[in-house]
Amino acid sequence: MKWVSLFVIVSACAVAAQPFQLPTANRALLERGGEEKFFVGTTGKPWMSGMFGCVRTSGYQMHEGLDIRSVQRSKRGEPLDPVMAAADGTVAYINKRAGTSNYGNYIVLRHLIEGMEVFTLYAHLSAFAENLRAGKAVNAGEAIATMGRTSNTRERISQERAHVHFEIDLQLSERFPTWYKKHHPKEPDDHGVWNGMNLVGIDPRLVFLEQQAKGPKFSLLEFIRSRPELCRVLVRDANFSFVKRYPMLVRNNPTAQTEGVAGHELALDFNGVPIAITPRAGSEIKSKTRYQVLSVNAVVQKENPCRKLVTQRGSSWQLTSQGINFLDLLTE
Repeated sequence: MKWVSLFVIVSACAVAAQPFQLPTANRALLERGGEEKFFVGTTGKPWMSGMFGCVRTSGYQMHEGLDIRSVQRSKRGEPLDPVMAAADGTVAYINKRAGTSNYGNYIVLRHLIEGMEVFTLYAHLSAFAENLRAGKAVNAGEAIATMGRTSNTRERISQERAHVHFEIDLQLSERFPTWYKKHHPKEPDDHGVWNGMNLVGIDPRLVFLEQQAKGPKFSLLEFIRSRPELCRVLVRDANFSFVKRYPMLVRNNPTAQTEGVAGHELALDFNGVPIAITPRAGSEIKSKTRYQVLSVNAVVQKENPCRKLVTQRGSSWQLTSQGINFLDLLTE
């Protein structure tokens, strides 16, 4: 009996070390060769187009989450799958106005993992759990909604393609409404800081697979830090909210500590996630422009062109207009 008790304790600790659970009863992702049973592709496209990354429009359109297939249906063919919280946390936002977003009805949960504020998003929902509201605490595995087909896109989600769109995100800026008003002056801001533009995603599929492989040794922070680097950009800005929210991504620089911080060097993955932030002193900044591209990994850019953050002009790399807009938001 002692050995049984010890096994239960060790197993519980191992589970506790896993930051995220799958958000539905569909577990095919963790089975060998189960991807086709897990992902829903776009209309007329294979299941790969339901994955994270440059998987749409011949690799030139970003998909920032996973489209997870329904496994429970009503007699009329509608999805019945409970959608569950992927981790302990609190409800940050609920959108019940399906027509105001490509996400349709969606929920954003806030989590604190390894001291880091992380958000999960659940979209295309048909219904919400009773008494669910912003600020309410939820437990990992707790049902928060029901899978559906809601969205405001021109092409509606068919019964066959019913799914939940699931994201794991970092938040870009506390001042998103200010940025949005500058860049989209004629468009309404229906969701404030919980607009999908203000959430930058990491690949949930890789998170789940690495959790499975490493067990209790898995670290979300190390996972983010280890993502392939697309580019390094020097930003002449000493103080912006992302640095305050994610100090664990900031690297030590004795020169900036001694002389003072005049800007930051950002290492970004192909989706724009800052995987490392290095404060820079004025003596280390040679350019007078607000943004300076320091380096680009051409291999990563070729493999993942869809975010269009940088482009090559002759022998030099430059930020695109999309890249500048993205950095404007990140440093707002």
